[in-house]
Amino acid sequence: MKNLQLRLVLACVVACFPLFHALAQGSGNSSKAFVDGQGTGWRDVVKADFTHVNCEPSTWTWTNEMIHCTGQPVGVIRTLKEFTNFELVVQWRHLRSAGNSGVFVWATPDSIKALEQGKGRLPTGVEVQVLDHGYKEQYEKDGKNKATWFTTNGDVFPTGTTKLKPFAPISPDGSRSFPSKNLSKGVGEWNHYYVRAINGEVRLWVNGEEVSGGTGAQPAKGYLCLESEGSPIDFKNLRIRELP
Repeated sequence: MKNLQLRLVLACVVACFPLFHALAQGSGNSSKAFVDGQGTGWRDVVKADFTHVNCEPSTWTWTNEMIHCTGQPVGVIRTLKEFTNFELVVQWRHLRSAGNSGVFVWATPDSIKALEQGKGRLPTGVEVQVLDHGYKEQYEKDGKNKATWFTTNGDVFPTGTTKLKPFAPISPDGSRSFPSKNLSKGVGEWNHYYVRAINGEVRLWVNGEEVSGGTGAQPAKGYLCLESEGSPIDFKNLRIRELP
């Protein structure tokens, strides 16, 4: 009987190990959790889930599971519905060096309405940065200054009037959560983002490892937006799971 109980305990430990591994904190400030968007509650986010805001009709093209953005003009598309608590996965690749883009979480309805009226270019919310390494190189080459206020590996920061307390490491001005590790791949290569947004807290995993985020977001409800910002970019495998 004791042997049977021991075998049952060991079987349980083995079965649960992947979950423990995903949640366990390492010796640093990051945790590994490669979430692929599969399982109960996950669904594809498709063309029918989005609507035009302030881009051109030709800016965004949907082909099967691929979303292509020309980068022109600067602006966003948004989801039809607002989200509060959710998990999101998306893959992206820049098609040109120094490419710039982003995923907006909890974009406010008021800021979206202003964009639709031609006021401004990008919404108020929390931006999960999607930036190519060449952007930093070009910035330092053009201005001959070090790029100390941003990184190219997954910054998370509030925009407009949204409030957010960023996780360390923090940018010199205190506004951005800098990634704890540099994990983004270069131009032409696919990167994987897993974003978890719950009760005003946003956390970002880049290529399977947690790197940045923030807490105390106000407001913590709004639209999900994809950003066009001057350079062509592809997105794919965009999936979401809403949470209570």
